[in-house]
Amino acid sequence: MNIYKNLNEITKYIDENLEEDINYEVLSKFLGVNVYTMQRLFTMIAGISLSEYIRKRRLSTAGFDLYKGNQKIIDIAVKYQYDNATSFSRAFEKFHGIKPSLVNKETKLKNFPRIVFNEDIKITTELDYEIITLDEMNLYGICIETNNEKIGNDAPIFFKEAQNKYKSKYGEIKYGMITYDINREESEKYYCLYDKKIDEFEHIIIPKSKWLKFRINSQDAKDIQEISHKFYKEFLPSVKYNLKEIPELEYYHDDVTDFLVAIY
Repeated sequence: MNIYKNLNEITKYIDENLEEDINYEVLSKFLGVNVYTMQRLFTMIAGISLSEYIRKRRLSTAGFDLYKGNQKIIDIAVKYQYDNATSFSRAFEKFHGIKPSLVNKETKLKNFPRIVFNEDIKITTELDYEIITLDEMNLYGICIETNNEKIGNDAPIFFKEAQNKYKSKYGEIKYGMITYDINREESEKYYCLYDKKIDEFEHIIIPKSKWLKFRINSQDAKDIQEISHKFYKEFLPSVKYNLKEIPELEYYHDDVTDFLVAIY
């Protein structure tokens, strides 16, 4: 399977159906994986979440429609799947920097082009892994809010702060975890977790599951992030594993890190 060719089929399909309700189940079939896996792959490889990509493509083409000047704002709003003119106008102004009612032939608008992936990219990286089964885990921890752009800096800073604050009281932090928003595309929170009950911390239950385990001979944030990126950009596109809607975990022990990804 050429993942980049299939991703091009996805962006082509999206462009051909911007005026329709785009079904993620249909998009996932281009990759032969479930919806959650498709969303994670698209976000990591494209560098933008799928929902944000679709939104920007719709607003780009909506700008061209308004520039032509032969359609009403409400008609364009409905055309590009907005519930009403108000929500469309707000999104349009945020993207283009101008209210849709002020667009004319002299207006400078923004264009977000269709993403076209290079289909000649060769994936040659080898990653050793195991498939393991872990029973239900009861973890306790603290978190910060974050997003896809900030997570790379937020996670190691927060981990260091939490370790310095709680190590003498509770010992070494055992796990790191990233959770995602309701659309399952944008990083939402980063957790530092312990595998023992701590009343002042949030209780997180991780259900029993099969996991892909990648051993990292380091606990350095850069090394962990490198493996995470390789997993999504090189390993996962070349296999057929379906991801579960369980956040990936970083398990810190014995001066190493196990990067854990739940699968069916």
